[in-house]
Amino acid sequence: MAAGRTITDAVSFMGIPEAELTPSVRDALMSLLGEVDRLRREMDRVRKRLRDAEDLADRDPLLPVLNRRAFVRELARVIAYARRYNEPAGLAYFDIDNFKQVNDTWGHAAGDAALEHLTRLLSEHVRETDVIGRMGGDEFAVILARTDEKTAESKARALSILMREKPLVVDGVEITLSISFGAIAFTGDEDPQDALARADRAMYRAKHGIQQ
Repeated sequence: MAAGRTITDAVSFMGIPEAELTPSVRDALMSLLGEVDRLRREMDRVRKRLRDAEDLADRDPLLPVLNRRAFVRELARVIAYARRYNEPAGLAYFDIDNFKQVNDTWGHAAGDAALEHLTRLLSEHVRETDVIGRMGGDEFAVILARTDEKTAESKARALSILMREKPLVVDGVEITLSISFGAIAFTGDEDPQDALARADRAMYRAKHGIQQ
């Protein structure tokens, strides 16, 4: 019944008079409709594979956050939004203090665990609308949507306190980690690389105790 209905719908669509719907024509139509259905399913699979590939291309190879390229793209989108609606957004930049010492003392597996520890802390304590990215090595950045500079600084400071209060545990050993941060806000008057550079400089000044 369903096949007959499908054939009738196809016939109506193609303009074939029902009187001309001989068994051979009906078989040909059934074959054609089956091939169309198969191609549609294959296109759905191809689209899914493309989406998966794009997602993998945007992700950091080690951590469940955006890589630098994808993060800069998202930052450009947020800056454009800020420019259009005159609405500020915050950008926080983080760096794990003495990260080389973690690798040298406890090994590279501990270094990877430290990166995962910071990623988890950031993911659990920022909003779903915020965007986390790994800029390279032990440096991370977070886009804080609809946030002014004072609020961005307050949020980054709170995250740095959490990092000190929640030590990393490796093979039963607690490793206290700290992070330096810089936080800025923008309203759309700069490009993504300039915004990142400004946040990075703010982090560097904080890390080395340099006054503005």
